[in-house]
Amino acid sequence: MGAKPPRHSPAPAQRADRANQDGPEGRDDQVRRSAVNGLFETAPEQERVILVSAPVRTVALREVEEHLEELAQLTDTAGAAVHGTLTQRIDAPHPRFYIGEGKVGELKDLVSARNAGLVIIDEELSPSQGRNLEQRLGTRIMDRAELILDIFATRARTAEAQMQVELAQLEYMLPRLKRMWTHLSRIRGGIGFRGPGETQLETDRRLIGRRIRDLRRKLAGVSQQRATRRKSRSGEYRAALVGYTNAGKSSVLRALSGSDLFVEDRLFATLDPATRAVDLAPGARILATDTVGFIRRLPHHLVASFRATLEEAVDADVLLHVIDGSHPGWEEQKEVVEGVLADLDLANRPVLLVFNKTDRLTHGEEQALRERVAALYAGPAVFVSAVASDGLAELREWLLREFRARRPAVHVEIPAEDGESLAVVYREGEVLERRDAGACIEIIARIPAATLGRLQRRHGVVVTGT
Repeated sequence: MGAKPPRHSPAPAQRADRANQDGPEGRDDQVRRSAVNGLFETAPEQERVILVSAPVRTVALREVEEHLEELAQLTDTAGAAVHGTLTQRIDAPHPRFYIGEGKVGELKDLVSARNAGLVIIDEELSPSQGRNLEQRLGTRIMDRAELILDIFATRARTAEAQMQVELAQLEYMLPRLKRMWTHLSRIRGGIGFRGPGETQLETDRRLIGRRIRDLRRKLAGVSQQRATRRKSRSGEYRAALVGYTNAGKSSVLRALSGSDLFVEDRLFATLDPATRAVDLAPGARILATDTVGFIRRLPHHLVASFRATLEEAVDADVLLHVIDGSHPGWEEQKEVVEGVLADLDLANRPVLLVFNKTDRLTHGEEQALRERVAALYAGPAVFVSAVASDGLAELREWLLREFRARRPAVHVEIPAEDGESLAVVYREGEVLERRDAGACIEIIARIPAATLGRLQRRHGVVVTGT
């Protein structure tokens, strides 16, 4: 799992020899006959994974099952295959292993029986807990935070997203370097007994610290560039889509704007922010920005490193909180998103709840959802489907009302010979009424403040309130 550097494929005979030497248990690649040119080629075998959930006893059984299913989806997104699960209810995390010592023995037997090469814990382990589990089980251990970081590393496409993910990974890795060096044979520490591994460990710490400082400096520059771009769009009405991962934010933006955005039914399908123009009516255009999805127990390193990306939501006129209305745990997901927004100081921003995927609900289920939302939340909410015909009608109508409320109609008198000013009004504003009065043209329209300023500076143009 995770991004790996490309490597040259060995010759067919070498691959066959390697497969025979590795044997069925330690084999990394399976050899299969290619239909192309009749040559042998390697097909990477999916990593075999055991999932471990250790919730406290107060967590409901339904939530435990949903959380384990979400971890399985994350594992699938990372490119591995689940070959077993283990769950233990705990009162408090075990200081050495997180799970109880008896469960560690049971987990070791399960790893051996399923020939698993990786164990993923649905919690964030301390460096010592991860190291103790690896020593006891004899296999790799990955916690939830590391799994999410791995997915982000493989999904980041732009240079900015790659820098953000690298920063988060390095900050996560720094206190865990000692465990990651267990593959080296080191002499036991002590004065006069330090081995080359210990020396390299300190060197790596210095290099990582230097790289972290460099990435923070570069991301600070990115943040300044974003601020400059947002300032240039200050006259536009802006909406930012936020929400739990896989709630359908990208699908909603694609359906709203008609653009060809990448959409996939997987967690964290897209990481890079995308801003698109949305035409709500003639002369009524807004900007909508998709942001990275949130998830339960999102690693705080990721939240911090993606702060520059999420700053798009800071200056938005409204946050469109997209919720998967068909998910049984949508209320918990909503609370998770609100918690992350609070961490980003966005809790007081205007929010519209957008309940997506209503096409997956029956009429009765949708009606029950509407009644529950109306009973629990005082704020505005709409119910949409990004895939159904005209499924975004409620959302478009709400956005158009907000757009018009923030842009009052004005009366503009333009000399009949000033075709350029007339074109600007039609291009950048929403014309409500027009009357040709001989030497001048009288128009009532909704016009952006920046455009009004330019018009008022033109000779013969008169702008007044309605």
